[in-house]
Amino acid sequence: MIWCDYLLTQSMVPAEPAPAEDWTSFVELLCNGMTLLLIDGCRRAVAFSTQEMPQRSISTPTGEGNMRGSQEAFTELLRNNISLLRRQFRTETLIVEIQTAHTRSKTEYCICYDRALAPKETVDALREKLSSVELPVLLDSAYFASFLKQDKLNLFPAAAYTERPATACARLCEGKIVVMVSGCPYALVVPSFFAEHFECLDDYASGAVFSGLIRILKYLAFLLSVFGPGLYVMAVSFAPEIIPIQMLTKLTQAEVSTPLPPMLEMLSVTLLLEIVREAGLRAPQSISHTVSLVGALIIGETAVSAGIVSVPILTMAAAATVATLAVPSLYEQSILFRFAVILLSGSFGVLGLACAALVILAMACGSEPFGYDYLYPLMPLSRTSWRDGFVRSIWSDLSRFGEVIGKDET
Repeated sequence: MIWCDYLLTQSMVPAEPAPAEDWTSFVELLCNGMTLLLIDGCRRAVAFSTQEMPQRSISTPTGEGNMRGSQEAFTELLRNNISLLRRQFRTETLIVEIQTAHTRSKTEYCICYDRALAPKETVDALREKLSSVELPVLLDSAYFASFLKQDKLNLFPAAAYTERPATACARLCEGKIVVMVSGCPYALVVPSFFAEHFECLDDYASGAVFSGLIRILKYLAFLLSVFGPGLYVMAVSFAPEIIPIQMLTKLTQAEVSTPLPPMLEMLSVTLLLEIVREAGLRAPQSISHTVSLVGALIIGETAVSAGIVSVPILTMAAAATVATLAVPSLYEQSILFRFAVILLSGSFGVLGLACAALVILAMACGSEPFGYDYLYPLMPLSRTSWRDGFVRSIWSDLSRFGEVIGKDET
């Protein structure tokens, strides 16, 4: 026992933090490619990370573009990702707990947090939730996300994703928890707030005024992507009096020449745009550009020339699709909300649009990931809302570094 403890703390070769104490642990560690050191007279074995696994080299992020800052991205190897995180977060208070999921494949995952910043009750609750998850296989950190929701019908996510070690490091400084799964290059950040989907690393590398402008544009883009098509359908079908006369004349002429009512027309174009996007994403890389080009010609030229869809409908649907890409982490929610808003606005007019907006707002207000307000720091309004919420203040005003998540100054 003494020799085992001595090797755990004094070995030059990195050893696992906890020794293996039973036959099941021996088998799992050996299947993970580790080396076990057995000592005569000792019931425990020391495990050493001596794996030599083929791996993808560290590359640039593909889904989180930025102009400044680190250009490194996580890989599929869990211990490489832990090293990337430790290299940027050099503090003795960083805790990394490596666990084995209850799956047939015995996939490893880790829970990373700063014990000086992360609330203990949140860490304990997350650890308990993840340890109780039973899946046939664990291939992605997103598999855990659905188990973290309190309300399964709420469409807003309870966790965020990142492929950047720098972003994960920034979230650790805020007292959040990072979960990484072996074989997945994306880390899960818990808990997640609505305002964080409109932030990026460039916000803090650029000037405060420019960063605030970009952040406001992202909020407007999200509103356009969700409510823009439905608002157009409602205005044309139920409330033409709110449209200026000259614009109304052109819109009426365009709609008269098409066989479908505005609601069905908008739904058809939006659905077709999503089909083109999905085809371009899933198609082999050699023909993905061809698929996108053919889809653009069909929607943009042929459909309009044949009088199947009108130019205003196509313009609004395309604008909403582009606006969705400004906040890619809320892409799924934007699409689902957009279809619901179009259906309700086209069926019930102003009342339907108002009901859709209230339901979305109720979902956001009712979401409480791990007991924290999902709309923090936007609601309730406070100094933090303007310091690092809707906009970003200058660095000298961001006085409280690493404040506890969900807690605000009064």
